[in-house]
Amino acid sequence: MFWRITSLFLCIAIPAFGGWWFAREIGALGGAIAGAFAWFAIDLLRGARVVRWLRAGAPTEPPVTAGLWGEAADRARRILRARDQQLNESARRLQDFLAAIQASPNGVVLLDAQGRIEWSNETAAQHLGIDPERDMLQLIGNLLRDPVFTHYYASGDYSQEAVIQSRDSTPSRPIKLSVHLHPYGEGRRLLLSRDITGIEQAEVMRRDFVANVSHEIRTPLTVLTGFVETLQTLPLDEQERKRYLALMAQQAHRMQTLVSDLLTLSRLEGSPLPGQGDWTSLQLLMAQCEEEGRAISGVLGKKQELRFEHAPAFELAGSSSELQSALTNLVSNAVRYTPTGGSIDVAWKMLADGRADFTVRDTGPGIAPEHISRLTERFYRVDRSRSRETGGTGLGLAIVKHVVQRHGAELKIDSTPGAGSTFSIQFPANRLRKSVSAARP
Repeated sequence: MFWRITSLFLCIAIPAFGGWWFAREIGALGGAIAGAFAWFAIDLLRGARVVRWLRAGAPTEPPVTAGLWGEAADRARRILRARDQQLNESARRLQDFLAAIQASPNGVVLLDAQGRIEWSNETAAQHLGIDPERDMLQLIGNLLRDPVFTHYYASGDYSQEAVIQSRDSTPSRPIKLSVHLHPYGEGRRLLLSRDITGIEQAEVMRRDFVANVSHEIRTPLTVLTGFVETLQTLPLDEQERKRYLALMAQQAHRMQTLVSDLLTLSRLEGSPLPGQGDWTSLQLLMAQCEEEGRAISGVLGKKQELRFEHAPAFELAGSSSELQSALTNLVSNAVRYTPTGGSIDVAWKMLADGRADFTVRDTGPGIAPEHISRLTERFYRVDRSRSRETGGTGLGLAIVKHVVQRHGAELKIDSTPGAGSTFSIQFPANRLRKSVSAARP
């Protein structure tokens, strides 16, 4: 301000002094007026340059750097720079926020007060079959025509979520989505979607599992209850009592086997993967399979030809109890389903790539191709009546599948109706080594 006043005084005084020198009072007045006019013209020009600079958005340095206009321009430049920094920071935070929503496994759609799409992430686009660019500002009701969603959207009650079918859903591969609207702002709504197909399938599996377990336990319990009532109410001779007690023991053993298999499955699913510090001889595993197979064949009274080849002198890394459970399950299944007079061949062999193959081949009734992919499901049976006759629980192959996966192995099933079945497990080479006793000179 001091410089501004000083410059005005100089601009008036110097021309006034020069005018007085040439024309005395008249010259001094004319010089003063001319000096003042010149000062105001220059000041107006400086102000116009600052205003023009501000109107252009202040992209460059201020055109005036001195005086009152220079200070005003400098302060405006600082304010604009701070504003730009705030805008850039806000834009960066917005992009980070949108990137986080974009990476969300759930679908997110922003709707305005009229229900038009303002923004959506890629997950929502996949879930709902919309195009984030093409369908911008389109009404969500015109794009998502599922009757359940239409009713849910029109009801105005968004306290609960709605379950709809995905556009990619097919009868063979149903896909279910959960959609939930959340009002916010001035009439706006946030639409969240998530794929609940896995949850729905898990729930169905849980219900089926509970129903199967209940059915499998209820059947022998009903038989046991009937026999107990018979023993309590009817006068039976010794032979009948022995027969009833034998049948009761058979049903009790069936329940015990079922509970044991359920506990085995639970342990397999809840325990850490087996390491490679424990080694079990293939010959020992084969001996255990032979003992189990011949014992079951004798109990069932089947005259079968069981052939167990001599196992190679190798050891297998993993849980010995799990390995024994898986291998003996394959052998016991073959014994149970192979009729009298049939044959069962069990063998270990080393493959050219260093893997080991355990094979159980029988001459049983065989399995139709449509059943093979489901054999390892819990309680899945090709023929339920035949399974109960053989004493199976429907969990044996499910246990085999879990043990195989936990040891990095592969289960292969080859069967032809009327010609028998072949079950084989191929263990990876990194879980095999030559037996320590065989490696010594």
